[in-house]
Amino acid sequence: MQTPPRVLLVDDEHDFRDLITKRLRKRGLVVQAVPDGKEALAALSDAPFDVVILDVRMPGMDGIETLRAMQRLDSDAQIIMLTGHASLEAAHQGMALGAFDYLLKPVGINELLFKIQDAMARKRLGANT
Repeated sequence: MQTPPRVLLVDDEHDFRDLITKRLRKRGLVVQAVPDGKEALAALSDAPFDVVILDVRMPGMDGIETLRAMQRLDSDAQIIMLTGHASLEAAHQGMALGAFDYLLKPVGINELLFKIQDAMARKRLGANT
C-alpha cells in the first residue's frame, strides 16, 4: 500500500485554505496548510512534501519569490501554482522556473486532485530515473 501524498498548501485566503485542507484530508491526503511563503519555507525545511500547492498572489513574499526560495532548499516537491486570471502571466513565469503546472482559481476539488495525482506520477518517474 502506498503512503498518501504529503501536500503543503500555501495560500493567504483563510477560508479557501481551510476548505481545501478539509476536502483533501477527507480524500486521504496528508495536508499542512500555511498562509504565506515564509511559513512554507519553514515547513519545507522541517519535513518533506510530495506536492506544494502555491498561490501566486500573496502579500509579502509572493508565489514566484517563494518558488525561487523553495528551489534553493533542494526540495523534490512538485509545485502546482494557483492563480486568478489577473496573474496568469505569473503562473507562466512559475512554469518557466520549474513549477509542475498551474490551475486557475476558483479550482474544483476534483481538478485539484487530478493535478496532484499527475504531480505524484511525475515525482515517482523522477525518483526512478
